[in-house]
Formats: sequence, structure tokens, C-alpha cells
Amino acid sequence: MRVWDTSHLLDDIPQKKDDVSDAEHVFDPIDSQVNVQRIRQHFKQLRTRLVLGLILGFLLPNALLSAYFHFQFTHTLMESAKLNLAAVAESQKNTIDLYLQERVVNIYNLFHNRDFSLRPNQEQMDNYLATLLQFNDGFVDVGFFDPRGIQIGYAGPHPKLLGRNYSKEQWYRNLIKEQKSYLISDIYMGFRKIPHFTIATKQQFNGRPFVMRATLDPDKFYIFLRAISHGKDVETTLINRKGQYQVVDPGRSQAIGSGDFIPPASESSGVKDIERDDQNMLVAYAWLTETPWALKAVQPVAVAQAGMMKTRLVLTISLVIISVLISIMVYLTIKKLVSRAQRMAEKGHQLQEMLAHASKLASIGELAAGVAHEINNPLAIIMATSGVIRDMLNPEFELDHSPEAIYQELFVIDAAANRAKGITRKLQDMGKSRVPSVVECDVNSLIDEVVGNLKKVEFKPKHIDIIYQLAPDLPPILAEPEPLRQVFSNILINAGDAIDDRGTITITSGYKEAMVSITIADTGRGIPQENIQRIFSPFFTTKGGGRGTGLGLSIAASIVKYLGGTIKVNSIPGTGSAFTILLPANSQVKQSIKTPL
Repeated sequence: MRVWDTSHLLDDIPQKKDDVSDAEHVFDPIDSQVNVQRIRQHFKQLRTRLVLGLILGFLLPNALLSAYFHFQFTHTLMESAKLNLAAVAESQKNTIDLYLQERVVNIYNLFHNRDFSLRPNQEQMDNYLATLLQFNDGFVDVGFFDPRGIQIGYAGPHPKLLGRNYSKEQWYRNLIKEQKSYLISDIYMGFRKIPHFTIATKQQFNGRPFVMRATLDPDKFYIFLRAISHGKDVETTLINRKGQYQVVDPGRSQAIGSGDFIPPASESSGVKDIERDDQNMLVAYAWLTETPWALKAVQPVAVAQAGMMKTRLVLTISLVIISVLISIMVYLTIKKLVSRAQRMAEKGHQLQEMLAHASKLASIGELAAGVAHEINNPLAIIMATSGVIRDMLNPEFELDHSPEAIYQELFVIDAAANRAKGITRKLQDMGKSRVPSVVECDVNSLIDEVVGNLKKVEFKPKHIDIIYQLAPDLPPILAEPEPLRQVFSNILINAGDAIDDRGTITITSGYKEAMVSITIADTGRGIPQENIQRIFSPFFTTKGGGRGTGLGLSIAASIVKYLGGTIKVNSIPGTGSAFTILLPANSQVKQSIKTPL
């Protein structure tokens, strides 16, 4: 079975100028330059869409992902800065605790000195101070107190303190009252009227408490604090629960001054954000174990995050550079591929034009050969018959030259001349432009009319059964009735010629998807596969004996194409053929038929 579709013939129908969408699918070599511009516009739009796809498919997700990681990195960066400063504060706190423990041990060991006495003389006190200074140069002096709180021994730069009663001093009373055997006081002025710390230990002798105390130089303590500090622009101070500085940078404040942040006593350590002098600061704090002081490490946020901010900046710039480079590479690749595809499309279009031109030349040559062949046949008959007449008039041949015989030969000449005239008239019909004179046509009625005429002449010698399967509610179409009759007549005649003696022709009509369909199926010989693509070519015929001109199907296809329709052929050699004519229905006409006024 082979199907041949004549819908491609519609490509030759000129489109309306205002029907832009349809015109885009029509190949017209006259508008070659327009088509080239259309191809370039198409690839320009394709390039734009691909670039937008690049932005939406690569750059946008990449930007969103980068923004997400940027915020995550910033959060981690801030937490890392806090953790680093907290680690610094915790490390310094442990160092100071150890430093104070060592000082307590230094003083406590004086009770176990070989020359210790409950009534030490000045030489012994000087030896005690020398011993303390050997361990740490931060010691200022040393004193020894009897159970009454009287300083009975002293060595240091304030000898007037010898004999002073300290029983009313806060640090002394706290030491005697507490269970701990040592005490580290807050910074205070005392009898010497200068800031200093007191580290005191007590020891029971014969059930009575004796106290050994030494003072520490706050400046030396601060130098020690600076020595153990690390971290850029980290300011370290010691502060008590009341917020009073114990050890502080002299440039920041004086001892016993108050700080701007008091760490919460409920937390052993932590990190807070504060604002100082219109600058965001990080404050890490840790409470000491040996004394109720808190170590504060203060660092500007910008300095604490400077290293990581630099790393983040490098990563961001690297990401932007990589994204830009990848985008440029992808863009150049897209541009190169699209340009190559555009060149191939333009070459393909040029090749299509050349093929179409060559096809038209071949068609013209084939048409000319067919015309020459069809005209030559009647001309040959005319020439041969005229020769016969001349021979009949020549006495030497003794032929019958009666008027009746000559009239019979002239009849042959007339028949050949009429056949030639018919061929030229059909060619004129194919070539001349039609003036549209369309009316509403009832396809079923036209078919019935054509079949009735054919039964009187063409179908009369044969036994052909006609079966009608016509749709009763078939909408009319707008067409010229006579060309439409010719279409049905040509196809029905071919169907009848395909049947040798007895057969059936089935005519079916229907309506689907705004198209009226008419199928003419016969039970004839069918069409061989090698001929089915040529049956609509002018002057192609398989009918021998001069019975066909080869123009019937060509004219039918031309008319259907003119009406905006299509002819499809379904044929099985030895079984039969079916020609389906598809014609567009007029929906307005259909509506008027269904709703009569």
C-alpha cells in the first residue's frame, strides 16, 4: 500500500500579504533575500534565548548559591572571631591564676623558712623581702602581723608602717574570718595612700593566727599582663565584681576607676558585643579562680575579623572572576555554534533555491516533452491520413477514391485535429488565471450529478456498482461548481478505467476538523509503486491506445490546490485505489445551514 499526498502542492499557492504566520512556512524563491533575513533574525533570537538561558541556568543559581554561602561564611566568621578572643581571654586568665598562686606560695613558704621567728628582727624581714624578690620583682614589701593585727615586722620602702594596727583593715578582717589560709585583696590605697595589692597568708601557732603579707606593684602587674597578651589591638584589663579596674592600661583609665562593661557573675566566661566611642567592639571575659576578678579582652570587631574578611574578599573576587571567565567562554562557544548553524542554514536555503530552480527546469522540460509527444501523435495521424488520401486519388494505386471513402479518411483527420485542439485547450485551462466566482456548493449533490452523467456514457459498457456513503449533514463549501465537477469526474473516470469489466466504486463523504472529505475508492488494478509519485504529473498516463492524455489527475490536483485542499492516494496493486479529497469548509456557511432563519 502506498499513499501519495498532494498537500505539498499548496506551497505553490501565493499567500495573502496580511497572513504573516502562514507566509513564514512558504518557500518563495522570489523573496530569497527576505528568507535570508528571516533566517538571520531566527538565529539572532536563538542566540538571545541561549544567552538568557545561560544567565538563568548558570549565573542566577550561582549568584544565589554564592549569596547563601556568603551569609553562612559571614556568620561563621563572626563566631570564629568571638571564639578566638574567648580563647585568648581563657588562656590569659589561667596564666594570671597561676601567677597569683605562685605569689601566694612564695609568701606561704616564708613561714617555713629556717630562720622564721614569731618575733622576727629587721634582718630577718629584709631576708624575707630579698627571698620574695628573687622569685618575682613585682613584690614591693613584706610584713608580719601578730594575732592582734599589729605589724610587728616590716621590710620595704614604707618603714613607717611598722607597728601599725591592721585589725580594722578590711583585707585583714576577711583573712581572719575566712576559712581559706590566704587572701588576695582588691587594689586599694591603704595607709601608704597609693594603689597596691595585698597578698596575705595566715598560719596558726599555739592556736593563735599569725599573718604574713606582701604587696604587689600594680605597674609591674600590668607589665606582666601586657607580656602575656597576644592578638592584634587586644586590650586586656582586670576588673572586680563592682566594675572597678584592678589592672588597666594607664592610657585607658586609672586603677580603682570603673569600666564600661561589667561581666555577669553568673557566667564563668563569655563574649559580648559592645559599642565604645562609636566603634563596635568584642569583649571576651573569664572570671579568675583565685580572686573575684574578671579578665577582659577587648578587641575592635573590624580588627578581629580583618583576616577572615580579607579571605572572604579574596574568595568573592575569585568566584566573580571564575564566573565571568566561564560565562565568557560559554558565550563565545554559543556564538560560535550559532554562527556556524546560521551559515549552514543559509547554505541550505541557497541549496534549496537551487534545487527548486532545477526542479522547475526539469518540470518544464518534462512538460515540453509531453506536449510534443501528445501533439506529435495526432499530427502523425493527420500526415499519414493525408498521404492515404493522395494515394487514393492516384490512379496507379487503384484505390477506392469514392467520396464516401475520402470522407471517412477526412473524418480521421478531423478526429486527430480535435484531439490536438483538446490538448491545447486543456493546457490553456491549466495556465490561465481564474477569476474567483465561488458559491455555496453541496458536495453530495455535485457527486450525484457527476455520477449520473458518467453512468450514461463512460460507465455504460461496464458492470460497475456505485455505493454511496455520503454524510447527510455535510456542510457546503465555497467553490466554483464546474471545476469541482471536473475534479470528481476526472477521478471517477480513472476509477472506472482501472476496473476491467466488473467492479465497485465506493463514494464516501464526511466532515472532520473543518475539512470536508470525499473518498472515491475502486476495486480496480491499483497503482504500481513506481508510478504513484508520478500520477499527478502532466501527460503521465498508463492508458494505452490513445485513450488518455495524462492531464486528468494533474488538472484535478491543480483545481484542488487552488481551492486550498489536498488529494491523498491510497493504493494497493491488484486490490484497488482510494483517492481522498480534502476541502476546507466554510464555518459561517455551516452555521447558517444548521440554524435556518
